[in-house]
Amino acid sequence: MMENLKSITEIPDLRKRILFTLAMLAVYRLGSFIPTPGINPAVLERALSGLGNTLFGLLSMFSGGSLGRLTVFALGIMPYITASIIIQLLGVVSPHLEKLQKEGELGRKKITDYTRWMTVGLSAFQAFGIAIALQRESTADMPLVNHPGPAFIFGTVLTLTTGSVFVMWLGEQISARGIGNGMSLLIFAGIVVGLPKAIGNLYQNVFVTRIWSFPIVFVLLAFMLVIVGFIVFVERGERRIPIQYAKRIVGRKVLGGVSTHLPLKVNSGGVMPIIFAVSILAFPQTIALFAGTQGTFGRALTWFKTAFGWGEPLYTLTYVILIIFFSHFYLSIIYNPDEVADNVRKQGGFIPGIRPGKRTADYLDDVLTKITWVGGLYLAIIAVIPEIMLAGLRVNHLPVWLGGAWFDAHLPGWLLHGLAINFYFGGTSLLIVVGVAMDTIQQVEAQLIMRHYEGFLKKGRVRGRRAVS
Repeated sequence: MMENLKSITEIPDLRKRILFTLAMLAVYRLGSFIPTPGINPAVLERALSGLGNTLFGLLSMFSGGSLGRLTVFALGIMPYITASIIIQLLGVVSPHLEKLQKEGELGRKKITDYTRWMTVGLSAFQAFGIAIALQRESTADMPLVNHPGPAFIFGTVLTLTTGSVFVMWLGEQISARGIGNGMSLLIFAGIVVGLPKAIGNLYQNVFVTRIWSFPIVFVLLAFMLVIVGFIVFVERGERRIPIQYAKRIVGRKVLGGVSTHLPLKVNSGGVMPIIFAVSILAFPQTIALFAGTQGTFGRALTWFKTAFGWGEPLYTLTYVILIIFFSHFYLSIIYNPDEVADNVRKQGGFIPGIRPGKRTADYLDDVLTKITWVGGLYLAIIAVIPEIMLAGLRVNHLPVWLGGAWFDAHLPGWLLHGLAINFYFGGTSLLIVVGVAMDTIQQVEAQLIMRHYEGFLKKGRVRGRRAVS
């Protein structure tokens, strides 16, 4: 391992990329401690004390605690991800965007510009909702906002929007001039920085306050290890499509006549479907910040917010559906079966038993659809099962006609209400940490291999999480 790390330092370009990535992550962490002006921090801490077991708690973890502390980077990268989803969805129904998607690099630049401007709009919208909600909050007759009014709203919108745009710029710079996917690395950093505090809380709960017993800690850690092993196993899983290349004569050389395979990842989308699903579920919560509980609209919004609360049956069902949907949707963005089939045909290759061209594209599309169902279900299990362990199924909250009373009477309490343990690393965070780490190591390995250095693993390579196109 030391020799491999030494090899990294001997490559100037790779060394610069890694140092640049670390510098950008350091800037991101620095901004996560700059508070938003005009807010009473003591009141904010009490007001957000129950943030951990909510959807906002998950988003706060993604941002490294910036949302919980309401710093200038409180919105994090989620507005950019939401804007990307909206632009991609509009590309299906908008002829203009569909045309841009087919124009190559120039079209992608224009789509990127549209995504950036939409990020600004979404950030301003969410910041405005947060500012309105903050002015209504108070604890023990102490206002959360020192000087409420138009000046505070304008300052908060300007601060949070600028912070979100700056985070977007940091992610783009990491992707262009660093190592790994910038957006994923920012979320990865936000989760990992909470590990020391999580370990401290674990020690406090076990040895000081004795809230947790050793069997509970052992079960949680064992479950976490099982989840990590399962994630690594599936992330490296792939369906290999055999490709046969016919012999052809070019000048005096005979080319082709070899057999190879086309690897199709079981989880081609990686962690992006879960991040997309979380960003979509967070958007209605942002809308709920605008209104109070008064009037018909306020009461309807309160019901909606409660029904889609973290751990509620409707939230869990919607979460699973969105993960599976975005698994297929994201695959359609990053993988084009027609283009792959055309490239294989141009190189003189074919799938045994499948006619080149349209038949090959249809075959690849069918295989991808089937394995993506498996990948989507895998992501849903990883994301939901730990949440069920911690928050419970809560099916007793269903209406009577859906069996809520029956579930309340016949199911055990730990299954309905969970273990009531605020454990830092759930399935979603573990998947992001492991997946992004594997992807980054794979990219570093690719850089080393291109320069004839041995990778981190002597017996094999870490397979990439992206489908080969």
